[in-house]
Amino acid sequence: MLASLIVLSVVVAGWALGAKRLERWRVTAPMILVLAGVAVGFPLRGGLESSLDAEFAQSIAEIILAVLLFLDATDVRGGLFGTERRAAVRLLFVAMPLSLVASVLLGEWLLPGLDWAVLLVIACVVVPIDFAPAASILRDGRVPERIRNALKVEGGYNDGIVSPVFIFALVLAGDESRGATPLQALSSALPQAIKAIIVGLVVGALLAVAANAAERRDLMTDQSKRLILVTAPLLSYGMSVAISGSGFVAAFVCGIALNYLRRSPSFRRDLELVDDVGALLTAAMWFVFGAVTVLALSAGVPVAMLVFCLMALTLVRMVPILVALIGTGFSWRERVLIGWLGPRGTTSIVFGLLAFNVLAGDAADQALLATVVVVLGSVVLHGIGAPAAAHARGHSQTRLTA
Repeated sequence: MLASLIVLSVVVAGWALGAKRLERWRVTAPMILVLAGVAVGFPLRGGLESSLDAEFAQSIAEIILAVLLFLDATDVRGGLFGTERRAAVRLLFVAMPLSLVASVLLGEWLLPGLDWAVLLVIACVVVPIDFAPAASILRDGRVPERIRNALKVEGGYNDGIVSPVFIFALVLAGDESRGATPLQALSSALPQAIKAIIVGLVVGALLAVAANAAERRDLMTDQSKRLILVTAPLLSYGMSVAISGSGFVAAFVCGIALNYLRRSPSFRRDLELVDDVGALLTAAMWFVFGAVTVLALSAGVPVAMLVFCLMALTLVRMVPILVALIGTGFSWRERVLIGWLGPRGTTSIVFGLLAFNVLAGDAADQALLATVVVVLGSVVLHGIGAPAAAHARGHSQTRLTA
């Protein structure tokens, strides 16, 4: 444990010292952290499985996810669904459900030994996007602003929206005491989601209103404005779990409420502290993911799983998006670019670890393997390919305007 902490700290410090140049070389922090995690994972692989399959590990993963979902929700600007509302709504409520269904159907074909509930768990792992492996895309001026705005909303909300589906699938795919039928699973998962939504809305609204009032009366310091945003996801998570609700769903809803109701010209600057905390947690998850990779790949990867993950990263996302964005004003090329710019990252890692913790036997192993293969594939395809796609887009635009 101590050795892992030292290695993680050294790697993060080393990356920070050369971050600007490394980004120009298209070497991202996740790439380096995964390699470091792999190096540490080899000597630790004997006890790694028991460490992951523990209630403490599940709680830590849920808290990390709560903070990251809160951050995603507060990153959306320009209203509830951003400036490209029509496209964002279609990406979230048409394309994403179609992708989940397509993933389950593909799994039925390529992974026939798994129950459909387990396939739905895996779909919830491989479908949501996260820009950690290719964060520079959202700042790249070569990508049209309307595409970046739509992707920001999708990346901010998709993991939170899919979370209740993930909870339902986990309950259904877990042991018999958790729920043997879809109706029993729904009766168990639905109250968790409802409690989480109520807690998230109440905590987020109360904190936003209280912070607005305190700022008008000049009662807050710059530091206190930042600290209240750090406590928000933790408070909503803790209160939701205390009444048997979903903690990370509550944190996500809390982030939406705060983002919508907080009235402060310094709100974006105030988020910097929780954003830095999130960056450290993300770094830790990529490091853990590298170690988990050693465990998951130790028995090899079947060809069927490789094909499934490759399809999940490409056609399973792209085809639903091409269909969903018909009539939105986005050109064919823009829709293809949106479909391609869909990296998987920290959300998939945390969902995968939670699935491994809750599921049993071959189902747990397959969920972890799918997580590892799809995220590694995304690090390569999107960490390198996404900047290349942006460059190609910028080059084609230059030729058209020349």
